[in-house]
Amino acid sequence: MSPNAPPRCDICVVGGGIVGVAAARELKRRHAGAEIVVLEREGEPAVHQSGHSSGVIHAGIYYAPGSLKARLCVEGARRLYEYCAGRGIDARRDGKVIVATRESELPQLDELERRGLANGVPGLRRIDPSELREVEPYANGIAALHSPATGVVDYRAVTQALAADFEAAGGRIVTGCEIRSMAPAGASVTLAHSGGRTEAAKVVLCAGPWADRLAVAAGADPDPRVVPFRGAYLRLRPERAGLVRANIYPVPDPDLPFLGMHLTRDPHGTVLLGPTALFVGARDAYRLRRVVPRDLAESLLWPGTRKMMRRHWRTGVTELRHAVSIDSFVAECRRYVPELRREDVERSSHSGVRAQAIARDGSLIDDFVVSETEHAVHVRNAPSPAATSSLALAELIADRLDAVS
Repeated sequence: MSPNAPPRCDICVVGGGIVGVAAARELKRRHAGAEIVVLEREGEPAVHQSGHSSGVIHAGIYYAPGSLKARLCVEGARRLYEYCAGRGIDARRDGKVIVATRESELPQLDELERRGLANGVPGLRRIDPSELREVEPYANGIAALHSPATGVVDYRAVTQALAADFEAAGGRIVTGCEIRSMAPAGASVTLAHSGGRTEAAKVVLCAGPWADRLAVAAGADPDPRVVPFRGAYLRLRPERAGLVRANIYPVPDPDLPFLGMHLTRDPHGTVLLGPTALFVGARDAYRLRRVVPRDLAESLLWPGTRKMMRRHWRTGVTELRHAVSIDSFVAECRRYVPELRREDVERSSHSGVRAQAIARDGSLIDDFVVSETEHAVHVRNAPSPAATSSLALAELIADRLDAVS
């Protein structure tokens, strides 16, 4: 890591999350002689979405066939397992069940099965209640999907390993370097940041929660806008952790890109319940009370936010109830783990903020969005499963950058 940004470079990657670091590593592999630098606003990589996830390696079940998420998640998971095996990082294929508890959920379970099979998810199969109990003894439902290829990993450790690869190849990561503005200038892009200025022939922007601001600064359309949603978790007390072997998920709402509150044994063995998905007033609102006036104003003044709120206000009320009431939180999870009780759980300090892109028409963008401006590639929507997809997504980003003028 370096505290000083160079005055010029061949390629600048903005953002030191797992996608940005993976993209920098891929670009260095392709252009060994190029000077490539990563500029990260925090003191180390993977501070935001990459370091705050529950660690799930998604198998590719949920995503519309043909979408970037579908293609890159399945391929990315395969590559991620291979990479972790080669680097000695523990990536556990614990498996996962998606449980239907009501007759009304069966059509959506059918659709998830169709999508998963179309996407080539390894080993995906429909199971009945008795088979469900063999996989997860305390889970209950009328039908389920079993995905043995789903796993968990510490994405912060993966990011650190990718960063080490990049630096060993001659790349440079500069921390504590916040981008303040950027502008194309002839044959290059000038980035003004907290350490001065850097002129780059080409730029990749993987800025997560702040991706839309930098895209607009580079001349891109303001649509879509990043709007933050905070995910809070409970955790099972250690003596009750046996209620969950691996991952137990509900059938999600098909109108939303969120997967619902689930139970996950994380990379460190703790069983997390969650997350909620609550609209918040800061793009880094890991504490519920944190509000950044500019973030809040941009979210509320965006026409898509207001349309989204009108369309999904009932969901918003439910999420608020889950956020403030442990009893409500537990009751939701008890639908598919009936033995779960209020006294089995405690609040967890673990939380995350999903940088969700919302279109002007109020739709929540349910695919990765990668676009281009002059000399630059922008990753404008990369929530889950971006970490799972990072190695495959890095190749797509590098392909796009190689093609820009």
